[in-house]
Amino acid sequence: MNASYEALNEARKALDAPLFAGLPGDIRVSFEFFPPKSDAMMAQLWEVVETLAPLDPAFVSVTYGAGGTTRDRTHGTVARIISEARLPAAAHLTCVDASKAEVNAVAEAYWEAGVRHIVALRGDMGQPGAPFVPHPQGYQNAADLVAGLKRVAPFEISVAAYPEKHPDSADVDADIDNLKRKLDAGATRAISQFFFEPETFFRFRDRLAAAGIDAPVLPGILPVSNFAQTRKFADACGAAIPAWMEGLFAGLDTHPPARALVAATIAAEFCRKLYAGGVRDFHFYTLNRAELSYAICHLLGVRPNPVRIAQVKAA
Repeated sequence: MNASYEALNEARKALDAPLFAGLPGDIRVSFEFFPPKSDAMMAQLWEVVETLAPLDPAFVSVTYGAGGTTRDRTHGTVARIISEARLPAAAHLTCVDASKAEVNAVAEAYWEAGVRHIVALRGDMGQPGAPFVPHPQGYQNAADLVAGLKRVAPFEISVAAYPEKHPDSADVDADIDNLKRKLDAGATRAISQFFFEPETFFRFRDRLAAAGIDAPVLPGILPVSNFAQTRKFADACGAAIPAWMEGLFAGLDTHPPARALVAATIAAEFCRKLYAGGVRDFHFYTLNRAELSYAICHLLGVRPNPVRIAQVKAA
């Protein structure tokens, strides 16, 4: 009896080389952190920084609360990463609830502290679903902010991209036009909002090429450590969670070790498919945890840099 197509397909999978075998480690990684709210959380974050620093990230970034609510903590965290971990650190900056003069003053303070890279974002108002309202004397949007930062200092600037469209955009074309304005204003690259299926990024990449956008766009990777939290994040930014993924996490709320194994498996395979599609830059939203991001990088062939290890030990 002849084997069915489905049986042959499963046999091919079983006989193929291991999914992660022989990868040369030719990827570049970057990591996002959020500023800690307490000394204990700072100690925890610093353990994460020390764990990930040997992977020699292209840069790390530190987020900025709505309306500048974490401004001092963001500044302090970025400055410490630069001075002690000796990593290139980018500070997030938004134009929410602040005048141009106030935003410029923050940017000038970053430059004086040695920050040379800004992640420039329009930002959200802080209340879920609240429409963005520019400050009367402030920057009107992210493109306006990018142009203003370039007048303050010759920063390297990253901006946000949305493979599934920003919730405030009228449609996909309008969203891509907005990204083009940010890049034309002086941004170096874009970092994408997280997404959960490789085809989402590949289709987005094709649309950007069709629009004449050739700037680097780093896919944002969110390893899922807490599914309920991830759903909340996804609902806020319009990212789709596939049904199969929800099914794999079902029933694991009371089994953290098993949940971590499932999370690592899903995220690693996801990144491997992106790699197969030509992606060589990955930006990880760490949520101030190291294990999942470190494991995925390891599977993709990244190994600790001895120079970075020595720097971390000396810090």
